[in-house]
Amino acid sequence: MKKILQINFKFKSNAPSSMIEKALLQGASMVANVKGLLWKVWLINEAEKSTGGIYLFEDDASVQAYLKGEIIAGMKSNPAFSDFEVKVFDILPEPTKITRGPVN
Repeated sequence: MKKILQINFKFKSNAPSSMIEKALLQGASMVANVKGLLWKVWLINEAEKSTGGIYLFEDDASVQAYLKGEIIAGMKSNPAFSDFEVKVFDILPEPTKITRGPVN
């Protein structure tokens, strides 16, 4: 069963947003090659100094492998990032179809 992963975290307020966006853009090429990842939507809220993403994975094993992998370890060890919040969700297929959610 496909899984949604939501990750949010804060970035240091003294880091310019251009630096954060550059770091995230560099990360995008790494994330694009994650096994089992179908897509990711990248998020940023500059006013709250918060960023993150919504991911769709093929299955729970892919989510767990990603969470235990190098990308997440690197993010958590980056001193510019803090306050990580990670949530994994099942998808409700029928209401998602009605509202055209891209999870087929």
